[in-house]
Amino acid sequence: MKTTSITQRLAGLGGAKWDLHLAARDRAEQGEDIIEMTIGEPDVPIPDVMVEQAIAALQAGRVGYSNGRGENNLRDALAELYTKRRGRGFDRDNVLCFPGTQTALYAVMQGVAEQGDEVLVGDPLYATYEGVIRSTGAEMVSVPLRPEHGFRMQAEDVAARITDRTRAILLNTPHNPTGAILRPEELQAIAALALKHDLWLISDEVYEDLVFEGSTFLSPLALPEIADRTIAVASISKSHAAPGMRSGWAVGPKSFCDALLPVSETMLFGNQPFIADMTAAAVREGSPVAEGMRNRFARRATYLSDRVEAETPLRVHRPEAGMFALIDVSPLGMDNESFAWALLDQQGVAVMPGSSFGAYMGDWVRVALTVEDDALTRAVDRICAFARLRAAAE
Repeated sequence: MKTTSITQRLAGLGGAKWDLHLAARDRAEQGEDIIEMTIGEPDVPIPDVMVEQAIAALQAGRVGYSNGRGENNLRDALAELYTKRRGRGFDRDNVLCFPGTQTALYAVMQGVAEQGDEVLVGDPLYATYEGVIRSTGAEMVSVPLRPEHGFRMQAEDVAARITDRTRAILLNTPHNPTGAILRPEELQAIAALALKHDLWLISDEVYEDLVFEGSTFLSPLALPEIADRTIAVASISKSHAAPGMRSGWAVGPKSFCDALLPVSETMLFGNQPFIADMTAAAVREGSPVAEGMRNRFARRATYLSDRVEAETPLRVHRPEAGMFALIDVSPLGMDNESFAWALLDQQGVAVMPGSSFGAYMGDWVRVALTVEDDALTRAVDRICAFARLRAAAE
């Protein structure tokens, strides 16, 4: 039977990017000694207080249909949070709630692009971005994020790729997979391009609460000159170690939220009330686990970098936020896929090939910093041993 064009546009963009991760997990289940450093799973469980809040909401019968925009208590909590953090006023009409950042981003993209349009996005990029863009019928246009600029998007690279078909720029700051954070002057230069060319600016900010000490995050939502063309998406998945609860949102102009509401209602008709109640409390009370994750991930990134760069020819890109670090494997004369599979086969360490995150990551692999410290030590031992053997064989 014939399937629709969306299935053809998304063909090859699903699980194939995660083949190595799935292979590593299969080997671990068969009893092999595998250290898994592939996906961005928080290294702590969801806080007990959030579980208790969700159970209390369930017991209170909060399982009916939701408002298509999301529950008002959650939208109010998010408006308060964004007013405090962004330095300008928001209210519930600036918020739509969704089950996770992914769904929010999918819906938002449906509202800004369609067949024949183009959306600019930094490369490397989170693995699902191409899919959410191509699902609309639009084409993804890659903007290279260069190592010499710390993998931060540069306005001149954006400007060189804007055409009369461009409708939006998709930002991810703090960035996955690189952990880079746009500097204020870089963000303002990109915002100026959005104004000049009448573009939407979409900002995935799910790692905002995992910014390391010494680094500063600025959201485009804090720039009043582009307030009418900026939409941010986020969730509690990373900040509150609750990826499985699927609770996210989009924040933007009231007019945009009004226009997108029928899309949201068609998809899901609001988020689950008992999860919304839990999320509203979590947003108001703040995360009890974010600070610990920030400190651990920063410390682990430093440990990985110090040892790998001291003991091997490899070099590490040190993140400013998030859950990952990048290793440049090109000094070994290997591409990212060959390195990642050989490391898994020979040392039992699973890292993600950079090619899973775009065309400009051929020299890099992504390493999750979410394993326990003793596992990290063993993994670094194995990575260093592998690299030394490869270097000696060159």
